This record gives sequence, C-alpha cells and structure tokens, in this order.
Amino acid sequence: MAHVAKWKHQELEELTSIVTDHKIIGIAEIGSIPAPQMQHMRENLREKMVIRSSKNTLIFRALDNATGTHKQIDDLKNLVQGQTALIATNINPFKLYNQLKATRTKAPAKGGETATEDILVKAGDTPFKPGPIVGELQKVGIPAAIEGGKVVIKKDKVIVKQGEKIPKDVAQMLARLEIFPLEIGITMHGAYEEGFIFKADVLDIDIDEYMARMHKAISDSYAVALETAWATKQTIKPLIMKAQRSAFALAMEQGLITKDTAPFILGKAHRSMMSIAKKVKDDGLDDDLKKMMT
Repeated sequence: MAHVAKWKHQELEELTSIVTDHKIIGIAEIGSIPAPQMQHMRENLREKMVIRSSKNTLIFRALDNATGTHKQIDDLKNLVQGQTALIATNINPFKLYNQLKATRTKAPAKGGETATEDILVKAGDTPFKPGPIVGELQKVGIPAAIEGGKVVIKKDKVIVKQGEKIPKDVAQMLARLEIFPLEIGITMHGAYEEGFIFKADVLDIDIDEYMARMHKAISDSYAVALETAWATKQTIKPLIMKAQRSAFALAMEQGLITKDTAPFILGKAHRSMMSIAKKVKDDGLDDDLKKMMT
C-alpha cells in the first residue's frame, strides 16, 4: 500500500472543513498572478472570504468529501482548470464574482501569451521622437510615420487577434506604447450555492444595472396593477383610496348628499347663492342676505 504523506491528510482535512463550513464555494484560477500581487489580494479580501490554493487532486477529494453536507458540490470539479484556489464565503455568488473581478488589473505582455481579445493599436500621436523607432513600429505591423515632426500611428490596427499568441517583439513594442493587453487577477470559473452551480457566464453581470432594471420593472408592474385595478397586498390600499376619490367626485358631480359630501355641496350652493345675490337689486333681497352682502 502506497504511503501517503501526513501533510496531505492534514491538507485534505483543512480543505474539507473550509468547504463544509461555508454556504458559497467558488472555483478560481490564480496561476497568472505574481506572488506579491496575490498576497496583496488575499489581505484585501481576507475579511470577506477564505482563499485557499492547493493541488487540484486534493481539491477534488475535498469536494467529494463535502457532498454529505453540500449536495452535488462535486460538480464543481468540472470547473477546475490550471492552478486552482477554493473561494469559501457566505457572500452572494453574484457579488462574490464581481468582487473578484474587481481584483483584475491590466499588465504588459512578455511574449508567448495568448491574446484574450483583439489587441488594437489606435491611431494618433506617440511619445517617440523621429528616428529608427518608425521602422521598428512598422516591423511589428504598426502603421507609423513622421508627421509634423512627430511619430504618429496613421490608423487603427489590430496587430494580434483574439486567440493568437503574442510575439515577443510585439509585446516589447506594446509595452513601450504603454498598451497592456493582459489582465492579472483572480479568475472565477463558477460558484456553488445550495445545490446549484453558477458558471462564470451567468455570474458576470453588472449588478447596479441589473438592480436598476429590476426597480424599473417593479415600478412599471405596480403602475399596470393600479391601472387595471388588480388587487394585491401591495395595491389594495391605493386602489381603495382611488375608488374612494372617484366615488366622492361622482357624488359631488351628481349632488348626492352624504355625511362626507354635505358640507361641500352646501358650500357650493352657498357660493352660487351669493353669486346670484350680487346681481340682484337690494329691494329683492331679504334682511339676512343684505347682511351677508355687507
């Protein structure tokens, strides 16, 4: 029987404990992050979550061990790729994704990396003085020229397409142009919550925009419910108040005497009487009306 190192047993126990002690478990890739930046990210996120990197085989076994308390959490194994870290927290998966996404920063390419999107060099001035740099720019495919005593890029140019390797000479020139085509940071591939797996394409939403749209939808639906007199717990009071106002307005228009309308109808009648009285000669008014008119 093969001997298993003691540290592996301890590591597996700790990983399993981390998973079972938290409601939300994320799978993230951290392989491209330099050690100093990774340490800084851990310190900034420590109060909100546990970030634990380990061998993928041990992460697989920890997920298997946690199926007793976290149903179907072993499905997270399908999201493991590269150098992996477990993210354990109680933060909503969508907020978690956005917090980890915020750790990503632009970085220069060294050459040999795969472009995650088209690398575009835009037309315009450069910081270079006229000289051999024009030829160097042209050599890597950047349409450069000297205009007005300046080195300029004449038109927008995609010099590396998405999915292609970034040549070393192109990477060096991009750095000189202060174009940083890479992103470094924690890349979250998905998260588990209460038996469900949320992949990155589902989690990657603008929460502020989403909430604004939700608030608008709620406001619009509320307005429709009031317009169509759809009675619910939220609309019943405004609907009763609206019906009361409509009933009062109809009673006033028809001169229907009730305890609510009587003061207003009598007041209206009184104003009408006084208006007519002003047009009648004094000998046509009784003493009470004359007193009111003075």
